[in-house]
Amino acid sequence: MKLAEIMYSMALNKCARCHQGDVFKSKNPYDLTRMFDMHETCSHCGLKYQKEPSFFYGAMYVSYALTSGWFIVWFVLQNYVLNWDLLNFAIFMVATIIALSPLSLRWSRLIWLNFFYKYDKKYSKKINANQLSYDR
Repeated sequence: MKLAEIMYSMALNKCARCHQGDVFKSKNPYDLTRMFDMHETCSHCGLKYQKEPSFFYGAMYVSYALTSGWFIVWFVLQNYVLNWDLLNFAIFMVATIIALSPLSLRWSRLIWLNFFYKYDKKYSKKINANQLSYDR
């Protein structure tokens, strides 16, 4: 699993296998009315995103890791740079986590997809779907 490929897929909301089709219907993660709306399959390579029922429950673990990472970064920053009082720091921390929740949700699902599907150049080229052998 190459980190650059995962970062590309995450940053641009692209399919883990072909890096062409969009995963989420809305490009804006802060479009709260459509935050959870995902395409069923990739518009380019035909990859079925949810390979089994409740597939994205595993993304909760990734989301937990991302949120924990934010807590650790802010905690270290607080202890060595900011030195705010506890109340101000707690308010800032809660506001940051709430503000980053839509990004965390989207990134956790994209990272989860990248755990199971690897980028393959042959899927990035626009060819007849019958020429490829893959799971739909």
